[in-house]
Amino acid sequence: MQLNMGFIWIGALLVLGGVLLTAGKALGRGRLSEAKSARRGYASGTLEPKGANARLPFRAFWPGLMMLALGALLLVIGATAWMPET
Repeated sequence: MQLNMGFIWIGALLVLGGVLLTAGKALGRGRLSEAKSARRGYASGTLEPKGANARLPFRAFWPGLMMLALGALLLVIGATAWMPET
């Protein structure tokens, strides 16, 4: 039972760490709605770019997303293997 609770605690910490890491990286990149010049491909008066959005690339977030996935896996393993004593 102690090992399963360990999986649950480690999984919960990994999920929380992944959320904080991903949110920190997104917030650290600056405002998404800051004004851009028209020559850089952004329309005036709108928040959306004309082309593909390169402000939030997947490469920047993969460590946080992997932490989330591993934490979720550990939570599921700990929850399915945990059998309360009756």
